[in-house]
Amino acid sequence: MMLASVFALASIVVSCKSKLAQADMLDLSVTPVQTLTDMFTVQTCNGKVEMRIEAPLMETYESDTVKLDLFPKGLSVYSYNDEGLLESLVFSDKASHKVDKTRKTEDIWSAFGNVLIHNVIKRETMETDTIYWDQYNKEIWTDCYVKMYSPDGFLQGYGMRSDDHARNAILRKTFNGYGVTIQDSTLVVIDSVNFIGAFPKN
Repeated sequence: MMLASVFALASIVVSCKSKLAQADMLDLSVTPVQTLTDMFTVQTCNGKVEMRIEAPLMETYESDTVKLDLFPKGLSVYSYNDEGLLESLVFSDKASHKVDKTRKTEDIWSAFGNVLIHNVIKRETMETDTIYWDQYNKEIWTDCYVKMYSPDGFLQGYGMRSDDHARNAILRKTFNGYGVTIQDSTLVVIDSVNFIGAFPKN
């Protein structure tokens, strides 16, 4: 009976050592420490919604110096202005979010593949392949080819800089664009995203 107990204890120790050896072999830089499906997060400030982020899949990787979130199945970002109105949308095929733990001022989001940025209020749309968002400095930029559509015309170029709400996008190295110089002053534009209906009678 004593021999059976010793054998069982030895088996448990060997089994635990085997599991610990497997854990030690894991490279956490290439193995996600967390996986989320149907990720949904809301960022608020003083009770006001600033941003909403959605993704079918998020994988988190972590080392001593870097925390990296990957979104291999796409990312959707909805940004709101100070009045609580939906102001800008960002969609992409893939994305990542990298935080440098050693430098607290480095917080970079990157979006890749069929990136679409739409400012709902200004009715401006940008299309590009890659975009970067510096959350600390509140700006977005790219050095890739960019197309921009607006009620005032069409622009294209290589490189773009803007604030993080896409309010003041500036294209670099523009070419072959066109502008609309005559507009219908009687045109009524309704923000269909933020429209709340007719005003009630007094």
